[in-house]
Amino acid sequence: MALEHDSSNNKLELIALSKHYSATSIAVDSIDLTVPTNHYCCLLGPSGCGKTSTLRMVAGHEVVTSGDIILGGHHITDATSANRGTAMMFQSYALFPHLNSLDNVAFSLKMRGVAKPDRHQRAMALLERVAMSQYAQRFPAELSGGQQQRIALARALITQPRVLLLDEPLSALDPFLRIQMRAELRHWQKELGLTFIHVTHSQEEAMALADTMVVMNHGRIEQSGSPQQVFSQPSSEFVARFMGGHNILKTSAGLVAVRSDKITVNEFQPTTEKPLLQATLMDVEYQGSFSLLSFKPQKDTDEPVSVMLAEHLVNPAWTPGRSYFLQWAEVDSHLLGPGLSPSRSPIAA
Repeated sequence: MALEHDSSNNKLELIALSKHYSATSIAVDSIDLTVPTNHYCCLLGPSGCGKTSTLRMVAGHEVVTSGDIILGGHHITDATSANRGTAMMFQSYALFPHLNSLDNVAFSLKMRGVAKPDRHQRAMALLERVAMSQYAQRFPAELSGGQQQRIALARALITQPRVLLLDEPLSALDPFLRIQMRAELRHWQKELGLTFIHVTHSQEEAMALADTMVVMNHGRIEQSGSPQQVFSQPSSEFVARFMGGHNILKTSAGLVAVRSDKITVNEFQPTTEKPLLQATLMDVEYQGSFSLLSFKPQKDTDEPVSVMLAEHLVNPAWTPGRSYFLQWAEVDSHLLGPGLSPSRSPIAA
């Protein structure tokens, strides 16, 4: 029997959730995560980090090895995919090429035995909601990528899920449309009052969409929090490098992360007591409203340092090959924890 839907409680809890494909292939390794009601959560990480396996376990498309999945206070770990209150929107949209938009949206109701007039009425209402009612009779091949995405969204919503699961939904779109559809996804999530779990490998996409961003590595969660927290205060070297825009610097206290846009460049050694690094300018890349400067520290053991400066702060007299002084505020230097051990077992995609 399907669970009764309560839109006021769509909280999703993953408790010690694991997925093992074999003794040496660990896709998800005992993760704990709570996604509040009506929240937009992005699972982010490199290929093979376990984010898609996590999503598929929540959807009921993968059998859980151990742990629990709780939705709105109900254990759904072993429930069938049709009876757990979730719906999945796939990367490829998976629209039936031989069905028009109306029948694609209504398909799951047909499988449940809903009469044709009723299912078409409900499907048309959803098509109107995603501004696609005028394309009801068109087939997938006659639709653009953005239009296909809207049809796929309407099809996922027709079962009235409490949690919508999205597997790389924007990766097949061109950059301009991706930005447009990103804004629409965020709008739909707020308007519908649903919990969205969105898997992506794009840091930019996750930061634009998420209330909570979850960075995964080797089947475990390295860090979770708001996009601002994760980007500005990375907890480990992995997170700092994966998110980008940070320099990893060696200090007496250990490795620290300093954002590229928090570093200033001086021709002469400053007299202030801020952290200081002498380095040789290697290259200047003009990026429009800002420039990206690459420096090589005097110590050969130190890795290159990137500095992002607004256009008006770049001195045109700065010359590659010359030595300059880099400085940043102590508050902008974040000590990095050890993160996950790199010697962990190989994991599945």
